[in-house]
Amino acid sequence: MILTLTVVDFILYFSVTNGWLLFAYYLIMIIPKGTICAWNHHHQHLFTFRNTFLNRGLEFAYALHTGVTTHLWRLHHVLGHHLKFLDQEKDESRWKRKDGTKMGVIEYTLNVALTAYPRGFSVGKKHPKQLKPFVVYSLITFLIVGLLVWYKPLEAFLLFVLPMITSLLFTAFVTYEHHSGLDTQNEFEASYNNLNKMYNLFTGNLGYHTAHHHKQGVHWSKLPQLHKTIEDKIPKQLYTKSVITKIVLGG
Repeated sequence: MILTLTVVDFILYFSVTNGWLLFAYYLIMIIPKGTICAWNHHHQHLFTFRNTFLNRGLEFAYALHTGVTTHLWRLHHVLGHHLKFLDQEKDESRWKRKDGTKMGVIEYTLNVALTAYPRGFSVGKKHPKQLKPFVVYSLITFLIVGLLVWYKPLEAFLLFVLPMITSLLFTAFVTYEHHSGLDTQNEFEASYNNLNKMYNLFTGNLGYHTAHHHKQGVHWSKLPQLHKTIEDKIPKQLYTKSVITKIVLGG
């Protein structure tokens, strides 16, 4: 489905010149492409394919939809956030300001989105094997996007550049509610959980967030089962509904 959407984007790029029509398409696709961010996240934890070439190709498609290139989340999220989410001085997705107070959602969104690549690169300095593909394929991705902009500026901006920026901001925005305000050293009390069936269908069970942090190497399809083994350790007040669930999925 994701690769099909990529093909649709390129068909529109080469065949449609009406800017208003492309802008309408951009608006319609904000939520669908934002949802793809969850699957890119899962892929960075456990690669979809055993074949490296296939993974790199899929990651290029992911990058065009989400603004997150090969290995960026593997560095920033897997090797960064997951190991440091209980330490707000080091967490790559920290919700605390330097003075210890809680950021608002807009401040957090801009902070995490604008620092995503620098923080990912910083983590990569300690993991050179992961850093190399991040740098190489990020350069390749941005070179291709640059060529698309050079060839058809308006079309490329509305079909690729703007969605990449929007999806990166969208990703940061929806992650604010995962941990913000939970200042604790207990991993079972440090994440909010959303058990809405539709939400978890579209995000690959990302609502089972405590389970995901408890064992980040567990495949997304097995998170509900893992959740059952630890649910008695999760306080009731940490079961909630996301903004997207309330607005888009009706509660």
